[in-house]
Amino acid sequence: MTLLSVNVNKIAVLRNSRGGAEPDVVRAARTCLAAGAHGITVHPRPDQRHIRTHDVYALSTLTRTHGVELNLEGNPFAPPREGYPGFLALCDAVRPAQATLVPDGDGQITSDHGFDFTRDAERLHPLVVALKTMGCRVSLFVDAGCEGLEKAALLGADRIELYTGPFAESLARGDAAGELARCTRTAREAQMLGLGVNAGHDLSQDNLGEFLATVPDVLEVSIGHALIGEALYAGLETTVRRYLDVLDDASNGQG
Repeated sequence: MTLLSVNVNKIAVLRNSRGGAEPDVVRAARTCLAAGAHGITVHPRPDQRHIRTHDVYALSTLTRTHGVELNLEGNPFAPPREGYPGFLALCDAVRPAQATLVPDGDGQITSDHGFDFTRDAERLHPLVVALKTMGCRVSLFVDAGCEGLEKAALLGADRIELYTGPFAESLARGDAAGELARCTRTAREAQMLGLGVNAGHDLSQDNLGEFLATVPDVLEVSIGHALIGEALYAGLETTVRRYLDVLDDASNGQG
């Protein structure tokens, strides 16, 4: 069965918009885990627009206490600055189960593209090695249909995370066949290279089932924006359970 890691960045966005400690990121994450989520994802950014360093420490303690995985996302090339020690330094401090490397810049509202392995492989190699030495499973954010996946395998990465934004957009337009085919080809190529496959970005209750019914053997999805938005209407615990039902249905369909 595909695992669900809930991204709680948006809880921190709401908290930071007002200041103070509410809504409480850790309480939200605890609620997700109580509802059955398999892990928690956060993507701390250097500009501290949402998840901040103290949140990473607190969520690390929470996930360890619950015996679930913390997936820490970030740009390994972004330099440290006040309040942000750098992605590798954070990983070294909290030792997340998974480190997902994402090539996003400060100006991006959200992650919107994967690595170019022709350009980035040489710089990525020592960082992947360092993260593996810390005991982290390493996942690399990639575009469906990207070239150079064999380089990702040679870097020592464990997994890729498929960027599913274009799939979600195409499904909303009623024309998802092409993007699903690209995602499927990339997933199968990665798996043939010995890489596990994760997926994330703009996945929702409306599109997750169709994605998993087509793309083979997805190990984990990380979902935040849609899940938190849906939870405003249905409640956080109920929404997490609905996602788990989608995953269960997809697993039964593949079985």
